[in-house]
Amino acid sequence: MTKWRTLVLATIGFNFSFLIWFSFAPFTGPMAEEFGLSVTEIGILASAAIWLAPFGRILTGWLSDRWGAPTVFAIVLAYVGVFSMASAFAQSYSVFFVTRLIVATAGITFVIGIQHVSEWFDEEHLGTAEGIYAGVGNAGAAGGALILPRVFGEGWSGPLFESNWRAAFFYTGIVSILLAIVYYTIGEAAKSEQRRQATAESATLKQWLHTATRYGTVVLALAYVMSFGLELSMNGWLATYYREGFNTENLVLASTFAATFSVAAGLLRPFGGYVSDLLARKEKNILPVFTGRYREQWTFVSLCFIVLAMSGMTLAGLSGQVMLAVAAGFVVGMGCAFAEGAIFAQVPAMFPNSSGSVAGVVGGVGTVGGIVYPLVYAAPVMPSLHTGYSVVAATMIPIVLLCAWVFQPHVAERATEDGFVAASAGSTVAGEPSDD
Repeated sequence: MTKWRTLVLATIGFNFSFLIWFSFAPFTGPMAEEFGLSVTEIGILASAAIWLAPFGRILTGWLSDRWGAPTVFAIVLAYVGVFSMASAFAQSYSVFFVTRLIVATAGITFVIGIQHVSEWFDEEHLGTAEGIYAGVGNAGAAGGALILPRVFGEGWSGPLFESNWRAAFFYTGIVSILLAIVYYTIGEAAKSEQRRQATAESATLKQWLHTATRYGTVVLALAYVMSFGLELSMNGWLATYYREGFNTENLVLASTFAATFSVAAGLLRPFGGYVSDLLARKEKNILPVFTGRYREQWTFVSLCFIVLAMSGMTLAGLSGQVMLAVAAGFVVGMGCAFAEGAIFAQVPAMFPNSSGSVAGVVGGVGTVGGIVYPLVYAAPVMPSLHTGYSVVAATMIPIVLLCAWVFQPHVAERATEDGFVAASAGSTVAGEPSDD
């Protein structure tokens, strides 16, 4: 039963981390009014929410292998809570910006939970377990979009704060600190001491460099740019898009429209992991060109789906029909969910003894999309707010082509051994199965 408790604990921790990470998104209107921000500056704020995530995820993935997930998860939740509370009292935009930049590192908890769950579940069920963890966790963004504007509405009047967004940041900070205490108290790092020791011993800088440069790691990291990076960008941007692109002045309504994307991207993610597990167990080919590489086939299909869905997002927006654009956003969320579930079914299956380190690289590099894509959506050179989605779709095509090369059977079978940096003498194979 401990493995299920671990899954629940990690999922709750990540769900709330996602909520606090994007807790600013429903309040961009009031914050813009108070600090005098333009739409482009709001886009920069949405991008800034991702700036520290790449390095943070890479570091905490390795630290989770080294120290164990409960300790690292608790540390992150604790300091995020403190700075969230501090941001509620910021009187200048510069102070506010810096404190929220630190709060945004809540997103690095993703790789900590991935590592934690992988230490408890067997390979044949990893995709489903990781999909549940990440899917329900990612839905925290939808929870923030749906719950926070209702609890802390525009007419908020309560103790300590007059501004609704300040109250939201303060009280979510308190919850984060409480969760840190719970995680550290009841979390267990691995299902056995042998498993914990094997993972800790693999967490050397030399081994990290080896695993970080394998073809499998690199291609999954880039695939995560166009799936999870895309999800991050949409979570921080869509409320503004539906408000500004369709003249929807109602804050709650715009946030609700945006939440439909987050619901799809979060709650459908377990399906992506489940399909990957199912194809692997049944050894079923759905793309003959990658015969025998069952997980890779599903990942490739999902990535192609994202490119098509993003092109559809532009067409729906140009139609001028807001509900059509909301539906298109839901479809994009589906594509993100399927691809993310597929990718993180592959990570621990390929690298069982270094899942935290590889998850850190994949998750860290993947967040780059969340930094760059909002800047494209809000770029002044765009003819309208609707055209940025098709531009982003075009940039994804080279990544899909690279995946097509690495997923070929003769390349994929050595993707954990061969890489962009030659392996040094004596390096262990990161994908070598563990003894337990």
